[in-house]
Amino acid sequence: MASVMDAVNQRTQLAGHNRLELLTFRLLGRQRFGINVFKIQEIVKCPRLNHIPHSNSVVRGVATMRGNTIPVIDLNMAIGRAAMTDTMGCYMIVTEYNRSVQGFLVGGVERIINLTWSDITPPPKGSGKNCYLTAVTQIDNELVEIIDVERILAEVSCLPTDVSSSLTDNVEDLVRHQHILIVDDSGVARKQIKRTLEQLGIESTLANNGREALNLLKTWSRTDALKLQNLAMVISDVEMPDMDGYTLTTEIRRDPLLQHLFILLHTSLSGTFNNAMIERVGANRFVPKFKPDDLAVVVLEQVRAFVYDKYKA
Repeated sequence: MASVMDAVNQRTQLAGHNRLELLTFRLLGRQRFGINVFKIQEIVKCPRLNHIPHSNSVVRGVATMRGNTIPVIDLNMAIGRAAMTDTMGCYMIVTEYNRSVQGFLVGGVERIINLTWSDITPPPKGSGKNCYLTAVTQIDNELVEIIDVERILAEVSCLPTDVSSSLTDNVEDLVRHQHILIVDDSGVARKQIKRTLEQLGIESTLANNGREALNLLKTWSRTDALKLQNLAMVISDVEMPDMDGYTLTTEIRRDPLLQHLFILLHTSLSGTFNNAMIERVGANRFVPKFKPDDLAVVVLEQVRAFVYDKYKA
């Protein structure tokens, strides 16, 4: 237990300080890629894979580790490139995203780099809708690409995106005039959240990262008091270029005009660490990605509380 708490404490030291640890790796060729260490459970030489009939072509098979069956995704194929040929010569990065464990097949792993999120920038404009990048950075004067894993998992798993009718029935009066700010660097994630809110009848504004969201909130506080007054909550991812969700939360809590806002961290990161981090940075709730009903339940709970508080006032 002590070792678990030590790990939590070590990683929560990064919370609110806009820092991350990035594991760099390669697929085929010289291009370097990166993945947040928070997402990684372990790294192993790729074991023997068992083929799954009728599975998505990028799922090269399943690996059995300690009694658990883990789907293994060829990351090079998943971003539209050639398949890894010698799987036994590759590495498998075992990760936890969106409440599921999967392995990513990569050509080779390198090292862990400690960075700030301000070192991470959005992909170049003009990358196009077929771009699988969510961010880029420079390490040793070399470009490192950070892949939009949430897009890959959405394409592979085809998870449901509809909210149950039992949650959307008879909410029109409740949600009228309510507004929510969505903050996420993944285009897929933003669309998922926006669609969930649309099914509830709630309007939303989209921001691509914490810096953009904070600037938007500060602008509203100066020039559009009604917009801020009707803002029921902020739904924010954690991993974002320029400013992460933990730092965004910290900055909101420091601003007297914004500190009252309800902040929901909605992230694919491990719940174990997030439960410690939301307390440290001052967020209100944490919901792991992505189940529309789970998000809808929390949104409706907060909207009811928000409307009740406004009515009392």
